[in-house]
Amino acid sequence: MAKLTLSQVGKTYAAGSQAAVSGVDIDIADGEFIVLVGPSGCGKSTLLRMVAGLETVTEGEIRIGDRLVNHVDPADRDIAMVFQNYALYPHMTVRGNMAYGLKNRGESRQAINDRVEQAARMLELTPYLDRKPRALSGGQRQRVAMGRAIVREPAAFLFDEPLSNLDAKLRVTMRGEIRKLQRRLGTTSLYVTHDQLEAMTLADRLVVLNGGKVEQIGAPLEVYNNPASTFVAAFIGSPAMNLLDAQVEGGTLMVEGHRLAQVARDAGPVTVGLRPEDLVLSTSGLPLRIDYVEELGAQRIIHGFIGDQPAAVADGSPDAPLSDIVHVTAARADIHLFDTTTGKRMDLPAETQIAEATA
Repeated sequence: MAKLTLSQVGKTYAAGSQAAVSGVDIDIADGEFIVLVGPSGCGKSTLLRMVAGLETVTEGEIRIGDRLVNHVDPADRDIAMVFQNYALYPHMTVRGNMAYGLKNRGESRQAINDRVEQAARMLELTPYLDRKPRALSGGQRQRVAMGRAIVREPAAFLFDEPLSNLDAKLRVTMRGEIRKLQRRLGTTSLYVTHDQLEAMTLADRLVVLNGGKVEQIGAPLEVYNNPASTFVAAFIGSPAMNLLDAQVEGGTLMVEGHRLAQVARDAGPVTVGLRPEDLVLSTSGLPLRIDYVEELGAQRIIHGFIGDQPAAVADGSPDAPLSDIVHVTAARADIHLFDTTTGKRMDLPAETQIAEATA
């Protein structure tokens, strides 16, 4: 096991082209589980492949432990990678797939057998050791891919969207298995996903990427509760945070002509962030014109418009009657402010108070 250090890491594919990854700084502690999350094309897989040695680094440094590995071959980096397409050899048995890397390293037959058997027990693959991949389910194949990584006892695990080919129910099961396994082994792990729910449930810390740059690094709940930008606010959370154009007028935060809160802040435009689950139905507050409702059993999501701006409310009382217009409000601690020009977070003044009237 080892720490991973990325210092001002960047990747440009052609001179004069836009960088796919730019200025990434991440310190990953020994045994830590870090998740790279962001939309397609944000650079997360490119960054992972640079750590693996499958992409060249055009700027910055990557260290595994204290060793600079920018120009070290993938096979010599002491890492193990798990891919989304499993990358199993179809002509080999499960045992053969798991043992292949160890045979190439010249390990003894006894050591190979012991490690494969141990990993198989850990992953509940013992009954399948003599089967070939085509005889396994998707979840079992992914466990074989993980087993092949485990037996190598690497300094770090790299996961490239390993659950994206599984159905929704199996993804839930497998992400739990991956997290328990990583905690048991204590191996430093770098995991890529575009699924923010997967990222939240797996990570010790999240790295949110946007356009090849880091938007925010932090513990999942820290990122969720204190998003550093409108991008992070909209990406992390389901349903997404409501982001509404607003104005501060005479110390009053106004949304579509309605008072939301009293704030000690200079007048001017701001962006207000309100998470759907933080909004509650009330007799007064911001008027929400209902467009449609998603019934989810224990919860319903009310979609509509505050003025002309789309908004959603995660209502925890699915039996409450609804009219064409409902009113919603939020506690002071649930209001987020962002600079309209830069999209960066603005600290909400401590003396902020919820407005008692709406007009």
